[in-house]
Amino acid sequence: MSVNQLSDSAQNYLKIIYGLNEWSSEPVTASVIATKAGMKLSTVSGALSKLRHQGLLDHAPYGAVTLTDLGRDYAITMVRRHRLIETFLVQMLGYRWDQVHDEAENLEHAVSDFMIQRIDSLLEHPTRDPHGDPIPTAEGRISVPDAINLSDAADGSNVVVERIADDDSQLLQYFSDQGIHVGVELGVTSAEDFSETINVRVAGKKSTLRLGSRASNAVWVSPRD
Repeated sequence: MSVNQLSDSAQNYLKIIYGLNEWSSEPVTASVIATKAGMKLSTVSGALSKLRHQGLLDHAPYGAVTLTDLGRDYAITMVRRHRLIETFLVQMLGYRWDQVHDEAENLEHAVSDFMIQRIDSLLEHPTRDPHGDPIPTAEGRISVPDAINLSDAADGSNVVVERIADDDSQLLQYFSDQGIHVGVELGVTSAEDFSETINVRVAGKKSTLRLGSRASNAVWVSPRD
C-alpha cells in the first residue's frame, strides 16, 4: 500500500510520532501526541487505535506509542516530503524559513512520489532542510546529526548550530533577526543561577544575547571542531 492511500490524518499522526522520537528519548504517549497535534486526547486515542489495527503502530493502554516497521517507513516518506518541500520553497521560491512549515504541511499530502523525486533531483539531493533537519533519502536512509540541546551546552564552550525547531514562526523570525541560523557559531556562557536563561554570543558580534528556555530548547548544537 502506498502512503497516498492513507488519510491525511493518518499521515500526520505517523509523522508526528516519528518527529517526537527524532530529537528526544522521552516516551511518546497519547497525551504528548495530543498536545503536539493540538487535538483532544479522546480524538487522538481513537485515531491511534485505528492505526494500531492497520499495523502501523503499537500502543498499550496508558503506555508509550511506537511505530511498527511499516509505520516508520510511511512516516519517513512523509518526513521526506515535508522537508524537501520546505527546502524547495526556500531555495527556489524565495520563502523565508519561518514561512514554510505550514505551507509544507498542506502540500505534502497532495504531491505525488514522482513530484518529490523531481524536486529532490532539481535541488541536487539536499541532506538537510532550512532548519537543519535531516532529509531522508529515497531509500529511507536518514542520518541525524550528533547534536545536543543548546540548554545542555557547557559553560564557556563554542558550538555550531545544527538544527532549530521549525514549529514556532515567531521564534524563527527572532533567531533570524539575531543572526542565529544553521551553521552559525555560538559562544556559550552561563547566566545567573536559577534564571533559566543562557547567554550566547554569535560569531563576529560583540554583544551577548540572553536566551530563555523557550529559545534555547529550540536549538540543537554540536561542539566546534
